Amino acid sequence: MKRAERLHALSEMLRRSGTRGCSAERLAREFGVSVRTVKRDLAALESSGAPVWSRPGPGGGYGLAPGASLPPVSLSPAQAVALMAAVSAAPDAPYADLAAAGVRKVLDVLDPRTRARADELAGRVWVDAIPSPSRAIRSALEEAMAEQRVVRIRYTAGDGTTTTRDVEPVLFASTNGRWYLVGWCRLRDAMRWFTVSRIERASVTRTACGGHTVHEVGEPPANARPVHGRVERATRTTAPVGTARPGP
Repeated sequence: MKRAERLHALSEMLRRSGTRGCSAERLAREFGVSVRTVKRDLAALESSGAPVWSRPGPGGGYGLAPGASLPPVSLSPAQAVALMAAVSAAPDAPYADLAAAGVRKVLDVLDPRTRARADELAGRVWVDAIPSPSRAIRSALEEAMAEQRVVRIRYTAGDGTTTTRDVEPVLFASTNGRWYLVGWCRLRDAMRWFTVSRIERASVTRTACGGHTVHEVGEPPANARPVHGRVERATRTTAPVGTARPGP
């Protein structure tokens, strides 16, 4: 998780803790960093203007002053549950951690009656989600995509062959119940599809991507679209989203 994302998630955890607050040790465990790093992050939040308070001694901790929250949000119970269901059903989706944090933030500021009705309705929606890749791998892939930097992955193909490759990320794609990282493979000098669940290790390099575009992936089928809902048809005729498979 990048520091900027961790700072945002840290402020959200402090806000949800209310007047109880959270100890530095608990925050460190939650984000997988040292107590010293957490205290530096808290200082950075305070310097940026966040109303961070601290309570020393046994039972003490850190929190956000009252009022550090979203303005009122108007959602029906069904709309709130729709958000929860969508995020819960796709734990392996790109940026799923941030999506879950966003949904919690929205739910926390619903009026008590709507929140209670949403909680009751949510108990009637079950999700059998597949295990998601490790947070470290997902965070590296997400960062590489957002920053457009080369990501180094250790990848095991369907035939059991394991290789280490430098990939220029172009897009994330979901098809047939699986998520793929689609990018320019510098080992094969070609566009390749990598099943995210087969990526065993991932680290972001300092190397910028070479400018490969979504259009190089090929024209998507009629039912494929970006998550913003608008479809821009490509002019090339390489393998479409619905039929392409990871290459060797």
